[in-house]
Amino acid sequence: MATVLSTKKLALNQKELLLNSGIGLVEYDAISIIFHALNFKTKKIENAIFTSKNALKSICKEEIAIENCFCVGEKTSAFARSCGMNVKESANNAKELALKITEQHSNKEFHFFSGNKRRDELPEILKENNINYKETQVYKTELNTKRFHSDFDGILFFSPSGVQSFTVDNILNTSAFCIGETTANEALKHTENVIVASKPSIENVITKVVSKFKNEKNTSGYDQK
Repeated sequence: MATVLSTKKLALNQKELLLNSGIGLVEYDAISIIFHALNFKTKKIENAIFTSKNALKSICKEEIAIENCFCVGEKTSAFARSCGMNVKESANNAKELALKITEQHSNKEFHFFSGNKRRDELPEILKENNINYKETQVYKTELNTKRFHSDFDGILFFSPSGVQSFTVDNILNTSAFCIGETTANEALKHTENVIVASKPSIENVITKVVSKFKNEKNTSGYDQK
């Protein structure tokens, strides 16, 4: 039986997708999220940019009224809507969202809520195109390093920070299943065996895992044990 390591603790229904397919699972949280204490003088923002669900969670706790959201990822967009926010634009990655903003909303002012490990593509594109924006760091990502003494048939990664955390004490010498291209690019620093989800969601990462090991089982003609 194939066994994989998830660098994020999964929800019960997500675990069942793997276990019901005959795939063993070990899981841990490779990173920790620490929210900053915020003290906003304004309680209303017209256009807010969120490239992660964690940034959005931080603002929702502050009860700041957001008129329009510009989000990266389906989960972030869905969470924004569940908080009663209007999602004006969404994209699969930060670069794609930045290009949408520059092409369709260049006359607007924005507030970008970010973490300490955010990538540079979005702010650089906004600066290059003279988009008026302000940035506030609302959370910090810390690495939870852990050494594993077992071998796995695959590792599930959901952020570049997760890759960085795992590779502090471990060698990435197996299949790396990644939620998106930025995570994949980090994994490629350690292995060429990288598989990227068709869409950036946990479920799509799991689908890639199930597909790979199901195909290997069918090809070999026997269950791996």
